[in-house]
Amino acid sequence: MSRDAILAGIRRGLRRGELPEDQKAMLRTRMARPPRHLMPARSRLAHAGQVALFVANLEKEFATVTRLTALSEVPGAVAEFLAAQNLPPQLAIAPHPELTGLAWEERPMLRIEARPGQAQDFASLQHGFAGIAETGTLMLPSHPTRPTTLNLLPDTAMVLLRTSRVVGAYEEAWDLLRAENSDSRTGGFMPRNVMLVTGPSRSADIEQTLELGAHGPRRLHVFLLDDTQ
Repeated sequence: MSRDAILAGIRRGLRRGELPEDQKAMLRTRMARPPRHLMPARSRLAHAGQVALFVANLEKEFATVTRLTALSEVPGAVAEFLAAQNLPPQLAIAPHPELTGLAWEERPMLRIEARPGQAQDFASLQHGFAGIAETGTLMLPSHPTRPTTLNLLPDTAMVLLRTSRVVGAYEEAWDLLRAENSDSRTGGFMPRNVMLVTGPSRSADIEQTLELGAHGPRRLHVFLLDDTQ
C-alpha cells in the first residue's frame, strides 16, 4: 500500500480532508527545523564536562565504565572485565570494522564471534554510535554492522564508545544520526530501529523491588575510548 493511500485512510478515519495550505506550510517548517527541548543548562558544558556528566549519569544508572586511551587496549580490557565478573571468556561482537579489525589474537583465551546476538550468549560487545550526556544514554541505531540483538539478548552487554561521539543533549544525537544517514534520493534516511539505552535492563513492577535484567541485559559496561585529548 502506498504512503498516499495510508494517509488517505487515516484521514477518512478522522473524518477530515486535506489540511489547508497554511497548516501544511507550518508543518513543513517544523519538520525542517524541529524545535529544541533542552534541559536548562544541564548539558550546556564544554566537551570535557559533557564527557564527565555522561560517565556520572551512566554510573548513576547502574552501568559501569572503563576509560581507555587507545583502541588497541580494547581486547585486554574486555578480557579483564569478563574475568572480574567471573564470566566465560567468550562473546559475540558487532561485525563493525573497528571491532573486527582489533588484534583479538593477542588474547588467545578469548573466543570471539562477529555476528548478531543469540539467546545463549553470556556477553556481547556493541559498537556505540553516540552517548548523550544529559541522561547517560547510549544511542544504538540498527545497522548490519550494529545488530540490535546484541543490545537485547546477552546477559552482559558491553559497548565501545569514543569520547568524540559524546554529545550534550538528545537533539544533538539525532542531528548526528541525520547527518550521517542521508541519501540524495529521499533527502534523508533513518535506520529501521534506534535504541536509546540508559543503564542495564531493570524493573520494579513486582512489589516495588528493583530487579536487574528484567527485559534484557543485567549488566551494561561501557569502554570509553578517549580520542578527544
